Amino acid sequence: MQLMNSWSTKDHKTLLHFSDVTLKIFDQYIQRNESDNEAGGLILGSVHGPHMIIEQATTPTSQDKRFRCLFERMPFGHEAIALAQWTTSQGTIRYLGEWHTHPEDHPHPSNIDRTEWKCLAAKRLDKRPMLAVIIGRKSLYVELVQSSGQGSILIPTE
Repeated sequence: MQLMNSWSTKDHKTLLHFSDVTLKIFDQYIQRNESDNEAGGLILGSVHGPHMIIEQATTPTSQDKRFRCLFERMPFGHEAIALAQWTTSQGTIRYLGEWHTHPEDHPHPSNIDRTEWKCLAAKRLDKRPMLAVIIGRKSLYVELVQSSGQGSILIPTE
């Protein structure tokens, strides 16, 4: 699958760029086989007004709970990486959101996903929307979720 680097809201007021390193991580965890469990982690990057550059995604740890149709991220490991990136970059690289996989070609968020995203967005200290990414077998689902639970779906751009 060819994962796209550049995404935008339909009105093009928010642009998003995934680094090649991030897309390689996503590709590594695509649930290609029936035996592959869901995976996920944090999305880290920099903010430029309404725009974002995704620099890194954390990978599943041995503490995370991974099943065919469920991923539960545990704080251990992911938060340490996020804090280290924040500190090293002097606050430039920050937590932007969460990613996980789904065992479907073109993924869509479940009710569990939506509930979790709303909760995570409400906890954001900077009040910015949370970036939510689901990696399917053939495409990505990318959304910016407000603390109200309302979201803006992003689409790939050339």
